[in-house]
Amino acid sequence: MKKLLLFAMVFTIALTTYSQKKKNGTVYSDHPSITIAEEMQQAFIVGDVEKLATYLADDFKKWNGNSTNKDAKGIPKEQFLKNSKWWSKNVSYSSIERQDGAYPDAIQYKGDDGLWVQTWDILKGVHAETGSKINMPIHRLFQFDDDNKIKTIIGYYNETVFDNVGKSYDERTNGVIYDNHKYINAVKMVFAAFENNDVEKGFSFYDDEAKFRDASMGVNDKSATLEEAKEDHANFLKLYTIDAIDMSGYPDYLEYERGNNGVVQSWWTVRLTRKSDNKKMVIPTFYTHTFNDEGKISFGTSIINEKLFDE
Repeated sequence: MKKLLLFAMVFTIALTTYSQKKKNGTVYSDHPSITIAEEMQQAFIVGDVEKLATYLADDFKKWNGNSTNKDAKGIPKEQFLKNSKWWSKNVSYSSIERQDGAYPDAIQYKGDDGLWVQTWDILKGVHAETGSKINMPIHRLFQFDDDNKIKTIIGYYNETVFDNVGKSYDERTNGVIYDNHKYINAVKMVFAAFENNDVEKGFSFYDDEAKFRDASMGVNDKSATLEEAKEDHANFLKLYTIDAIDMSGYPDYLEYERGNNGVVQSWWTVRLTRKSDNKKMVIPTFYTHTFNDEGKISFGTSIINEKLFDE
């Protein structure tokens, strides 16, 4: 009896789960309305408003799917056409293409909901006046009426991209530039120590977890650690003698408002003697150093023309 009861319970659960499934339409991966939606988007970015208008219903509305404004009215057809003109005149190198690995769907719902197309694309462009780059995923839903005209568009996208374009119109400051600062002094002492072969003191200004990069490294190359930097410096001294490290111009400490951080940038002329042939060498260099809250260098970058060492 117990086994029969257990079987009955499982069977009942299975029936309940199955009964909760209800088809409400059909999904198409290939459909004429998908072509219309994609052609409409291409017409929009090039400003072909005459062609664009043929895809839209007279009561068309475009909605921002990210908006929380309960009083939003949506963008009507005439305003949408004006937006197309603005885009074509103010955004260069426009393109909208399917996102890699994604494809649009057409969904034919039962009842009065009609046909919807959903797309996943990448929108690109450069704002012609400010040079601000637009490169972002955009997801859109298109509702079609009985005449196969687009009645509704609901768009989802990263609004901060367009916010940054808008902010680029205005001139604004982003912190303070110092030509004298304790962090500048720290960098100067680093190079003074290396010039005088006081390697231990030179590296004492760096945090134990400091990272290093140079211009020869690829994007995916792992940053060097402090121990690796020390080893590289030791190997360098086996090949070269440091005769002098002279400051070129003067360093700056840039204390940024955005991001609440700062960096010292400095220019130096490194004078060397190559041990293999006693050749004198003059190497211009550029460095940036970022400091942590403890006043230690946490990140360093260098730009040096390595071809100069082959001459």
